Amino acid sequence: MNALIYPTYFPNIAHFWTVVNADTITLEVSDNYQKQSYRNRTEIYGANGKLALTVPVSYTQKNRQLYKDVKIANDEQWQLLHLKSLQSAYSMSPFFEYYIDDLMPLFEAHFKYILDFNLKCFEVLLNSLQLDILPTKTTIFEKEPLYKTDYRSLVKRNSDVKHIIPYTQVFTEKHGFIANLSILDLVFNEGPNTALYLKKLNLSID
Repeated sequence: MNALIYPTYFPNIAHFWTVVNADTITLEVSDNYQKQSYRNRTEIYGANGKLALTVPVSYTQKNRQLYKDVKIANDEQWQLLHLKSLQSAYSMSPFFEYYIDDLMPLFEAHFKYILDFNLKCFEVLLNSLQLDILPTKTTIFEKEPLYKTDYRSLVKRNSDVKHIIPYTQVFTEKHGFIANLSILDLVFNEGPNTALYLKKLNLSID
């Protein structure tokens, strides 16, 4: 299976399920940017439940922009805020200290475009999890892609994903299990077992 997905900000578990279980991965980088999606948003498990982290972007709906041309609004201190949120949420998780050093450059370097940042996030995750995957990128946008299994709908925040197996989360006792959060939630809690967990899943995606 050649899975076609969007590069997103620290992809959620369903996104990474496709990555681990596909034969090859193609990243959609040739489309127009759309708001209200996971392109610039990830969701983690904070002390008060689900917490959304959003990368601010300079974008207006009036003029269509290609995903690759949308700039990050770096006048806001979003990187510091996101890092503090991750530290607050996961400092007590079993594998936070093991992986946080790999992630730190993402919160220290300056990125001009959201697509470039997302691609770097994806690269760092693959390296941290020691996944031998070399994704390709689209060169044109195809509404109905040939020879690819289309998982681009996962970029939508209202995607319905079923059959995620519960695992232990930091605040499970307070708020119960929260499914399909950022892959970081799984990584910090399951560590080297992350890929094996993803291979066991048999997700239903609508």
